[in-house]
Amino acid sequence: MTGMDRIDKARMEADFELAPGERWYLAHTLPHKESSVEQRLQVQGFRHFMPRRIKTVRHARRMRNVLAPVFPRYVFVVLDLEHDRWRSVNGTIGIASLFMAQDRPLPVPHGVVETLIQSSDNRGQLRFVHNLRLGQKVRLMSGPFSEALGSLERLDDSGRIEVLLEIMGGQVRTKLRREQVEPVI
Repeated sequence: MTGMDRIDKARMEADFELAPGERWYLAHTLPHKESSVEQRLQVQGFRHFMPRRIKTVRHARRMRNVLAPVFPRYVFVVLDLEHDRWRSVNGTIGIASLFMAQDRPLPVPHGVVETLIQSSDNRGQLRFVHNLRLGQKVRLMSGPFSEALGSLERLDDSGRIEVLLEIMGGQVRTKLRREQVEPVI
């Protein structure tokens, strides 16, 4: 991570510090409306977070990498139920509803969103680099073998890893950047 990335990340984490009475809540969006919901929440002044990951999209013999939501159809929103007009979140175009318990939004347990934010870069992309260990099962997140499973064979200090992929009953060794894999839980 460069010096500028560290500054941007520190600024992002500071933006998400909660004031007394504020909590994270989960909004359920309509299909493929996460980005437009983010824009609309921003305009209304609500702080929000949507963790992302690199995903390879295949269409018409072409592949491209896109930043896609880790949790499709969900966006986290900061609210203070005593002071914010939280019902306007439910009325936001693209949001199906907040997760509710009886007639009030249900808060996300403490630490869940905070951990996701700490594990993300300044664009909201999750980075699993600290959780990797030799012999661990991993899933490729991008490239021609996206979604393939393999075993982590080698880690080095330059950010490169070596994965033994299980493809069509055989094993293939490939070298990747750490950001291209996620641990299989």
